[in-house]
Amino acid sequence: MGRKLLAVAVVGGVLAAGAASAQTKTPGVTATEIRVGQTIAYSGPASAYGQLGKAEAAYFDSINAKGGINGRKIKFISRDDGYSPAKAVENVRRLVEEDDVALVFGVLGTPLNMAIRPYLNAKGVPLLFIAAGSSAFNDPKHYKWVMGWQPNLRSEAGFYAADILKRNPNAKIGVLYQNDDFGKDLLAGLKEGLGAKADKMIVAAQSFQATDPSIDSQLVLIKNANVDVLMLFTYAKQAAQAITKMSELSWKPATYLHLGAASIGATFKPAGLEKSAGIMTAGFQMDVTDPKWANEQAVKDYFAWQKQNMPSADPSDTLVVAGYSFAQTLEQVLKQAGNDLSRENIMKQAANLKNWRFPLMLPGGSINTSPDDYRVVNYMKLQKFNGKTWDFVE
Repeated sequence: MGRKLLAVAVVGGVLAAGAASAQTKTPGVTATEIRVGQTIAYSGPASAYGQLGKAEAAYFDSINAKGGINGRKIKFISRDDGYSPAKAVENVRRLVEEDDVALVFGVLGTPLNMAIRPYLNAKGVPLLFIAAGSSAFNDPKHYKWVMGWQPNLRSEAGFYAADILKRNPNAKIGVLYQNDDFGKDLLAGLKEGLGAKADKMIVAAQSFQATDPSIDSQLVLIKNANVDVLMLFTYAKQAAQAITKMSELSWKPATYLHLGAASIGATFKPAGLEKSAGIMTAGFQMDVTDPKWANEQAVKDYFAWQKQNMPSADPSDTLVVAGYSFAQTLEQVLKQAGNDLSRENIMKQAANLKNWRFPLMLPGGSINTSPDDYRVVNYMKLQKFNGKTWDFVE
């Protein structure tokens, strides 16, 4: 009998050890921690967007200070890629193979995400809520593990095209676009939105490289084409340069700016707030500095969070606001995942957001994802900068 009991105890111990081992095999997850990785530009031509990563890190720290998510704290590992696709690939491999992250989150830039997604998709590692709007990132059939966040670029450009056709159907349009997948996708969306009139309406299109020191010569060429509508399909640095050059040229066409660059802190303040007045973009989240939202609880909560967790940040910087909202979206997914933090379930929950809204989303908007449709933020409303805040354009 003693030998039988000993055998049972040994077998039971082996089974228990096996179960414990299985529980700890979920990559990037322990009983107390969830490891989240990121590669983003803290240096280089898109370094202004490093504020996204800083805001996300601050938000995760604030979650951890409250005990984490379902008892687990987030270990956020964010590495600098200098906006280099090759460096981003190197960083991501390190995050997965050395840092053992559960997922990769919030990577900036269409070309960088294009570079890293084949590796992460093949490895079955979620690449969630990226700061890039290419329509290619809504392709669950071929890239099950990759999901965007902001309105996709083609939809955004089509949104502007519809507004132009409504307000000025005979417009002469000039386009300044970044010469990569990001800029080309916006240009393609604009042409699709204009339809049969695209070739006639777009009278000038000038490209630039992300690393170019200036876009002045391209902007002069566009102005000389006598355009009355300008599309700035750029990031913050080139948008600020364009606004500055337009002022020097005393040129004020109707101007639509890519929503990712429509930042008061990162774009308009460097260019000059008065010079930036009149710029239009597609909005989907509240401008926290606008008096009309001052009594919203979500805005009060944001300012309280910002004061405590990022006291040196410019509260008007929409990149800080965006990072805060990106991080809240991941928080929701991890909450929904509960104690099943396998990569499969994390991805399943990301594709199962139902009538959810991040707190600073504009009224009327909500988020609904599905296994067949990975679009997160679809809602857009046209708004114009008045030199201080944003006004809705009807």
